[in-house]
Amino acid sequence: MTQNPASARAMTRRLRLTVATAVIGTACTTALGCQAPNSASARPEPPTIAASPAPPGTSESGSRPASPGHLSRPASSVPLAKPPRRERRTALGEADGAVPAGVTVFDDTVPGVANLDPALLRALRRAAADAADDGIRFYVNSGWRSPAYQNRLLREAVAKYGSEEEAARWVSTPATSQHVSGDAADIGRGDATAWLSEHGAAYGLCQVYRNEPWHYELRPGAIDGGCPRMYADPTQDPRTRG
Repeated sequence: MTQNPASARAMTRRLRLTVATAVIGTACTTALGCQAPNSASARPEPPTIAASPAPPGTSESGSRPASPGHLSRPASSVPLAKPPRRERRTALGEADGAVPAGVTVFDDTVPGVANLDPALLRALRRAAADAADDGIRFYVNSGWRSPAYQNRLLREAVAKYGSEEEAARWVSTPATSQHVSGDAADIGRGDATAWLSEHGAAYGLCQVYRNEPWHYELRPGAIDGGCPRMYADPTQDPRTRG
């Protein structure tokens, strides 16, 4: 049977195209690892991108835009629980009369010193200036106190000593304390109180309670007549009986 020349040429072109396609597909697979066109595995799966952890300070609900190349995590449908509300307590510090370690009678920036009665403070500073010639410094362990601070000290004393009666031998009430009025200073250290016990009367500074060798108050009459007799403890002082 005689074949039509046009059909023969068309068949030849299809055969050549088929062979060329096969050759190109084989070369692509060998050199680049790609898939032959129209095969079931020709479409690559989309890359799986792991969600990055939220940056510090950022909630996972996406309060900040996700950085490029990272997926945002979906917002949770459950609201975050609010932290329990705690009772607010007023801190008692230097403003209420607490005195940091190392404070001297010359430290005007500390309320426990600055709020002392001016006459008492002047006497303490005169004595401290003279004691410095003997190499002694007057530290203030406690001076002026707010009523709130005094009340806290009283509660702590009751807990320590076991009763209000025993605590009263060491800590007065806010209404009767000479610290609250700014008329008393607790002086440290031991060498300073020893110096005051010998020389304090010359400045009008007197130890008031026998059980508290650090507690000094101003008694101007002591300059000429010496310090008055000490009370055994604050419970013997008529001023503490309200």
